[in-house]
Amino acid sequence: MTTQEQLSSIRVGLVAIGRNEGERLVRCLRSVAQLAETVVYVDSGSTDGSVDAARKMGVNVVELDLSVPFTAARARNAGFKQLLALNPEIEFVQFVDGDCEIAEGWIKSATQVLAGQADCAVVCGRRRERFPEQSIYNLLCDIEWDTPVGEAKACGGDAMMRVSAFKRVNGFNPSLIAGEEPELCVRLRREGWKILRVDAEMTLHDAKMLRFGQWWKRSQRAGHAFAEGAWLHGRPPERHWVRETISTLVWGLVLPLVALGLAPLSQGFSLLLLLIYPILAVRVFSNVSKNLSLRDAALYAIFCVVGKFSQVSGVLQFYWRRLMGKQSLLIEYKG
Repeated sequence: MTTQEQLSSIRVGLVAIGRNEGERLVRCLRSVAQLAETVVYVDSGSTDGSVDAARKMGVNVVELDLSVPFTAARARNAGFKQLLALNPEIEFVQFVDGDCEIAEGWIKSATQVLAGQADCAVVCGRRRERFPEQSIYNLLCDIEWDTPVGEAKACGGDAMMRVSAFKRVNGFNPSLIAGEEPELCVRLRREGWKILRVDAEMTLHDAKMLRFGQWWKRSQRAGHAFAEGAWLHGRPPERHWVRETISTLVWGLVLPLVALGLAPLSQGFSLLLLLIYPILAVRVFSNVSKNLSLRDAALYAIFCVVGKFSQVSGVLQFYWRRLMGKQSLLIEYKG
C-alpha cells in the first residue's frame, strides 16, 4: 500500500464548538464539509439560529444542557463522545472553534504528520487572525499565535489529535474555564506523547475584538488559567505555569503595592520603582522587534506590560474563589 493510499484510508472526524457565532460558524462548517468523514457541532445555548444553520448543512448537532456550568472543555468532550458514537472507527479528530475557518490543505497535512509519527498525539499549525487590521486587539491575537515550529509543550483550541491518546488521558478537564488545552498537553506528555507545531497554515480566526474592555477580559482569563494551571500541575518537574503566575503577581501586584506603600516613608522615592515598567516594555520590545515592524513590536510590548494588571485580577479571582470553595465562573470577552 502506498503512502497516499494509507492516508486516504485514515478516518478523520471533526468537532466544532460555539455559541452565537452566526456567519462565522457557517464559514467554519463550510470549510470542513468535504474534509472530515464525520462532523459534530456542539452548541452552548445559541440564540442566533446557529443550531438550525448547522443542521441545514447536514452537521450532527449536540446541544449542551446549560443547567451544568458551560466550559469549552466540556463542549469538546461532548463533541468527541458524539463523534465516536456516530463513527467508532475515527482515528484522528480535528478540534476547531466555531469562529475559525480551516485552511485549505490543513487536514491533509496534519493527518500526514500524525500518521507518520506514532508518538505524536497532537499536531497544530499557524492560526491567523482574519482581520488584524480592524483593531489593535485583533493584531495582538495574531502576534500571540505566531509561535515556534517544532516540538511544543502545548496547543490551542484548534488542533488535530490522535483519538487513542485523547482517550488515554480521558480528554479535557471539563471544570477548567480556560487553559484546558495546555493542561491536556501536560497529561499527554506525562504519558510519553509529543505535541508538534508544524510550518503550515491551519485556521483563520475571527476574534472580533474591537474594544479595550474585551481585551482586558481576555487577558484576565489568561491570568486565571495561569493560576489554575499552576495549582493543578505546579509541582516539579513540570512546574506548569508557575513562572507565569509568579511573574503576574510580582509585576501586577507586589511591585505597585511596594512602590505606593513605601511612598510616605520614603518621601516618594519608592515611586521610582515604577520606572521598572518602561524598562520591562523595552526588554519585550527588543525581544520581538526582530520579527515585527517597529509599530507592532511597540504595541505588543506596551500591552504585555499593561496585561500584567488584567492578568493579576484573574489570578486573584481564582485564589479567592478557591478559598471560598466556589466554582470558577466563565470569563467571556465576546459581546
